[in-house]
Amino acid sequence: MAHHIWKFFRAGGFDQVRLDTGADLLALDALDQKLWVALACPTTGLEFDADTLALIDTDQDGRIRAPELIAAVKWAGACLRSPDEILKGTADLPLSAINEATPEGRQVLAAARQILANLGKPEATVVTLEDTTDTAKILEKTRFNGDGIIPPDAAEDPATTTVIADIIACLGSETDRSGTPGVSEAKVEQFFAEARAYSEWWQVAETDPAILPLGPATPAAAATVRGLKVKVDDYFTRCRLAAFDPRAAAALNPGEKEYAAFAAKELSGASIELAVFPLAQPDAGKPLPLKEGLNPAWAAAMATLEADVVRPLLGAQPLLTEAGWAAITAILVAHEAWAATKPGTTIEQLGLVRVREILAGRSQEAITTLIARDRALAPEYDGITAVGTLVRYRRDLYTLVNNFVSFRDFYGRKARAIFQAGTLYLDQRSCELCLRVNDPGKHAIMAGLSGTYLAYCDCVRKGSGEKMQIVAAFTNGDSDNLMVGRNGIFYDRQGRDWDATITKIVDNPISIRQAFWAPYKKAVRMVQEQFAKRAATADQAAATRLTAAATKAEQAATTGVAPAPEPPKKMDPGLIAAIGVGAAGLGGMVGGLLTGFLNLKGLMPLGVLAIILLISGPSMVLAWLKLRKRNLGPILDANGWAVNAKAKINVPFGASLTRTAALPAGAQRDLVDPFAEKKRPWRLYGLLVLILLLVLAWTTGKCDRILSLLSPRLTSAWVLHGQAPPDPATREAKPPEEKK
Repeated sequence: MAHHIWKFFRAGGFDQVRLDTGADLLALDALDQKLWVALACPTTGLEFDADTLALIDTDQDGRIRAPELIAAVKWAGACLRSPDEILKGTADLPLSAINEATPEGRQVLAAARQILANLGKPEATVVTLEDTTDTAKILEKTRFNGDGIIPPDAAEDPATTTVIADIIACLGSETDRSGTPGVSEAKVEQFFAEARAYSEWWQVAETDPAILPLGPATPAAAATVRGLKVKVDDYFTRCRLAAFDPRAAAALNPGEKEYAAFAAKELSGASIELAVFPLAQPDAGKPLPLKEGLNPAWAAAMATLEADVVRPLLGAQPLLTEAGWAAITAILVAHEAWAATKPGTTIEQLGLVRVREILAGRSQEAITTLIARDRALAPEYDGITAVGTLVRYRRDLYTLVNNFVSFRDFYGRKARAIFQAGTLYLDQRSCELCLRVNDPGKHAIMAGLSGTYLAYCDCVRKGSGEKMQIVAAFTNGDSDNLMVGRNGIFYDRQGRDWDATITKIVDNPISIRQAFWAPYKKAVRMVQEQFAKRAATADQAAATRLTAAATKAEQAATTGVAPAPEPPKKMDPGLIAAIGVGAAGLGGMVGGLLTGFLNLKGLMPLGVLAIILLISGPSMVLAWLKLRKRNLGPILDANGWAVNAKAKINVPFGASLTRTAALPAGAQRDLVDPFAEKKRPWRLYGLLVLILLLVLAWTTGKCDRILSLLSPRLTSAWVLHGQAPPDPATREAKPPEEKK
């Protein structure tokens, strides 16, 4: 491959490699990566199959890099008889195209045949992408599929099936490749470890009578005592405090104010307000009643305590002394210590009898054997994934390399590049260079260096509520009607239409034509702005004067005294002198320009052209320099690409990316607008008459005296007529004939 003969084509101002054969693809590792157009691209935001990109992205970092692309091409080439199969770009894979001479090919071929057999078409000779996508359908009739997860129906005997179901009930399930819930080896080991620990824990209690003083009823009795311990201890503490100081007895019981708060409420035994009161009214040395005189909120719990704990341990009695309560808690100390060590809480739901029944059998060994049988088929069934990968690579790899190693699709204009999201229609133009963006503000920082006019748009589908953001490059036309807030329609690559609104603009030259007219448009805008500003100022001044006049009239009507008239404004002599000097200077400048223009004689059209170039030339040169540097790279780099070349967007190529409105060939036009404004070109007529008069005056010498008065520099005008300039001191004394 080191001696592979490469072919290149030139587009975008640089050389790009041609990848025309499978041999070209397999030799990519020998192509100097400095000649690659891109070295990395993101796996999102592209018009490309996301599953294929995920397969190529082996490290799952969200980016495709050159080594990963090379590895994918090499693997696909090893699985196929001919690498030219990668160029076909179809979503079906003939079994005859798979290479049985390589280990990768043999695995894929065996898996492909297994897929077709499981789908009920063992005689098929082609496996399609649809055949490989529904794994659950492929494996629904198989007991073992190599993933190490066993569903209940994989067992051959009912006892093992029941144990697998018990494991799922206690620990949850894992999904088998066929889509059925099952258990893995880790789940089985966890279940049996917890089951043995639970059984051994109960065995400790069964050998120590102190742990279960009430037998099997001990856990329930202990739970009752545990739930009432705080309230019972609170009651006896209050009684001891009342014995310590009789004055505390009244304070330790709820007062009238607390009971008064309940007067307007509907109470029940479950009321939270009552639960905070003591179990009974405390008093010095008073035992705890078990039936009468109890707080209603705790009556049911106390009845359970009397029936399940006091009566079995102390005998039937209506009252419980503090000593009796201490005896009960002492009896249950061993049980509480044992209960604190209880393991395997997830297994407890099966009950001790069922747990010991499972442990007594050989279900663990049976399930482990099933899992081992399933794992033994892993290589065969892993090939199912490989078949899907090969089908996708055969369909998509060639497209990817033509948008990664070279930008053949983008510059060839026969197919859209994978980064082109669709077409934006706005301002009588269609923009085909549109990319998805996540953060327009961040994207614009880098993309602005491309020298391209960019419009960021929010796109919304009203029906579904879907939203996305795009950036569109305007590379033809002008920017006069492009502004934030303008609306258009964006068509994505699936043909769906989105409402698009411009939200941000990165301003750059679009065309030389726009640059030519830019100075004149700026001048017109400046004049319009000045007129508007002066009109607004005059309007404000008029309103102020009117308000002042109305105020004075109102004051005169109120006081009966007419306001004094304002003194007339005097003209400032200095202002008059300044105006005169300015007029003389302006006249001299105009006269000089007019003289120079008239001196051109037959070259006057060239003079007009020179004036136009003087005005528009700098803008056009600046636009030309920027358009020469217009570059696709920063636009893609801002989206996560690593573009390795200066991919230019010159003027002709830009015109193909943004198309302006044009009438179709053979269209007929009716140029009569019935609603057009009826105008006469009086200005044009006046300008033509003025030019005619100036020419006549010049040819007859009528302009000589006027020009000499405007500026001494114009005395050369008389030289053109073979005359000496007139003497200003004597020009009035000479007869008219001599003056002439």
